[in-house]
Amino acid sequence: MRKGDVIENIVVETMASEGKCVSHVDGKVIFLEGGAPGDTVDAALTKIKGSYLEGRVTQIRQLSPDRAQPFCEHFGLCGGCSWQHIQYENQLHYKQRQVVDNLERLGGLTLPPLTPILGSAKTRYYRNKLDYTFSAQRWLTREEMHDENKPGQGEVALGYHIPRKYDLVFDVRQCHLQPDPSNAIRLAVKDEAVQHHIPFFDLRKQIGFLRTITIRTANTGETMVILQVTYDKMEWIELILRRLERDFPQITSFQYVINGKKNDTFADLNILTWKGNAYITEQMPKPDGSGILQFRVGPKSFYQTNSDQAFELYKIAWAMADLKGHELVYDLYTGTGTIANFVAGQARKVVGLEYVAAAIDDAKVNSAINGITNTDFYAGDIKDLLDDEFLSQHGRPDTVITDPPRAGMHEDVCKMLLKAEPEKIVYVSCNPATQARDLKWLSEKYEISAVQPVDMFPHTMHVENVVRLDRKR
Repeated sequence: MRKGDVIENIVVETMASEGKCVSHVDGKVIFLEGGAPGDTVDAALTKIKGSYLEGRVTQIRQLSPDRAQPFCEHFGLCGGCSWQHIQYENQLHYKQRQVVDNLERLGGLTLPPLTPILGSAKTRYYRNKLDYTFSAQRWLTREEMHDENKPGQGEVALGYHIPRKYDLVFDVRQCHLQPDPSNAIRLAVKDEAVQHHIPFFDLRKQIGFLRTITIRTANTGETMVILQVTYDKMEWIELILRRLERDFPQITSFQYVINGKKNDTFADLNILTWKGNAYITEQMPKPDGSGILQFRVGPKSFYQTNSDQAFELYKIAWAMADLKGHELVYDLYTGTGTIANFVAGQARKVVGLEYVAAAIDDAKVNSAINGITNTDFYAGDIKDLLDDEFLSQHGRPDTVITDPPRAGMHEDVCKMLLKAEPEKIVYVSCNPATQARDLKWLSEKYEISAVQPVDMFPHTMHVENVVRLDRKR
């Protein structure tokens, strides 16, 4: 076999954790881009290794009975909802298998009986935040590039990057991820910019004015818009923001940022409020049903992007922690303090640790606006912050809740948890592979007593997982 060879009549068997399909050819595993479990396909080889092959589906000879009709016109081009051709119940099945495979195969861990994965009640329009990129040249299909009439040549775009292509952006007509008025806001911004010949950014040449627009919506009905531009020209900024102010009374926070860097990240830049509040407000029921929590979400704040499912996720973590009211709880990677404030009503005290200082400021505000007085928050690299001196000063935790980023916890953090010896650890993860690695380190003193996968992002390969660890006796 050689790279480029086409293998015919491959029956797709299952899904891999990274979203590719899996089958076998001549005794070797083959990972396929495209297709769905149950399909019969032809595939061109793209990589040949000693123990496995990789390929790209070139033709589907027979469709799987488990397929679903994709609902988005951008399916196959956009990488955002790459599993929408698979029935949702089957997506949940593969996500649960992904969790089990990672914990058992990668971690070598012994698991208790698993409860079924918790699916999302909303499978469309569930996100509260989207980022769109301006491009001076929209991405053209191969057919458009070879069309003598040159349709689409020179057109601008406001949309998403082509997967794995930093400089290629396709124009989004309708996105099914964020509720109204998200699509209408994006289209209005593009229309106003085109009408007034405001330059879209050229990602290759690094010239132009309009870079990105971020739309954040809250379950309170509030909406935030963050317009990112390359230099200070208020005439153009205000043309766009005034159009949005006129057409969308839902927008309660108008923000802009001037970014002359070579990348679009603005965590290190000043965000300027043009009109309205500098934040929007999300609401979440308290876990015991005694009232409502409010969370202020600023332009740089992290907040779970599926608000409804975030409540279910946190409720699972709260139930696994099984707090009685006397416990000192450490909330690692607390972010804006959502979990810390969520569980504070059932704890003696909650100490939140987070490496982003601005997030700690938000966490303190969120405690204050909810009248929560038994939380303390500290900023710093957690592997440096959580040491013997910190434990001596603040006390050894009875319970730890940790919700790290995709990279998981640093080994030094795991070592400190082993040293602190809390009775329970509740580990919330967005990456079961790194979670499996960390749980293996912690298995020296802890055993797994509960596992609950949660689907936060329907039609994608991503899955959250919550694990409870109990200290061995």
